Amino acid sequence: MPAYNEAENIGLMIEELFGKEFPQIKNTEMHLLVVDDFSPDGTGNIVKKYQAEYKNLHLLQKPKEGLGWAYIRGMQYAVNKLGADAVMEMDADFQHPPRFVKDMVAAFLNGADYVIGSRYIRGGSIPKEWEFSRKAVSFLGNLFIRMVLLKPQIHDLTTGFRLTRVKGVLDQIDLEHLMEPTRFAYKVDLLYQSIKNAKKVVEVPLEFASRAKEKSKFNPKEMISTFKVAIILGIKDKQKIIKFGLVGFLGYLVNAFALYLFTKLSWPGWAAWGLSTELAILSNFTWNNLWTFRDQQINGLAAIASKFLQFNLTSAGGLLIQVGVGVATDYLLGSQYRQIVLPLTIGFLVMPYNYLMYTLVIWRKKASNPK
Repeated sequence: MPAYNEAENIGLMIEELFGKEFPQIKNTEMHLLVVDDFSPDGTGNIVKKYQAEYKNLHLLQKPKEGLGWAYIRGMQYAVNKLGADAVMEMDADFQHPPRFVKDMVAAFLNGADYVIGSRYIRGGSIPKEWEFSRKAVSFLGNLFIRMVLLKPQIHDLTTGFRLTRVKGVLDQIDLEHLMEPTRFAYKVDLLYQSIKNAKKVVEVPLEFASRAKEKSKFNPKEMISTFKVAIILGIKDKQKIIKFGLVGFLGYLVNAFALYLFTKLSWPGWAAWGLSTELAILSNFTWNNLWTFRDQQINGLAAIASKFLQFNLTSAGGLLIQVGVGVATDYLLGSQYRQIVLPLTIGFLVMPYNYLMYTLVIWRKKASNPK
């Protein structure tokens, strides 16, 4: 719980958690770690007074670096010093009402690796007193990030109320090199990586509240930074698919030109479709190996020959699809429609099949040793 200049809130929050909420959570050892960047309003001193009463209350004080670093240093401390099994991110200003903590923990105890306090699922909400413009920015901004990251199954990607299992999820993330660590935007990168690592992601309802004390820290600069991180991650995540599509388009051009040439030479349909498809397979193997899957590139003449044979075998499905559709449409429509049938067959049938085979068989990533 980062708490910079939260003197009016932190005492109330500590009392609420230790006096009411933590005792309701059974079979779990709950701790509260407050991260204070030496707040000039004396937030840290208030926490120190409560430490005499609550042994599971911890204080980490450090130089002011920004919101992201406060969370990052807190997570590192919780894992390395406190031996946490899970880490929950929570604000000190009561925008994350303490009563929802037990629901987050319950989801974790039921097997969730990553728990998101969601404002945009049934039972969740944003403050009614917010102006329409802020409600719109919150909703549309979250929708934009869902679309960019292609995570439609997750309803709230900008929430700051989250719980992460340490083993297998948080311990696989390089916290020191998250994007935009001085701003709220770091949460998008952390969420993106956590979802990739987690086997089970669960959303629980969160009734987001207005700050109990002080004014909101909402800042348009934070929003812009968050959008930037989301766009970069979206592009990075889809980089391989984009490259695969470009290589596939080049393969289509090779295929289309060869098919045109063999048709002009009056080759039989099976031969025209078969050889033109094989030339496209050769083009796809070469450029995917050199570019799309460069991080898993196949090297050496023997290895390339072996993999190319395997590539042809896995591409046999695509070859059969293309030749089968081609011969059938030749019979039904006539060979004059080949240049129309070809891109439709490749785009809707062959490319999805090929990408699946390439990632699962040809350029499959080797399993890394668990830490």
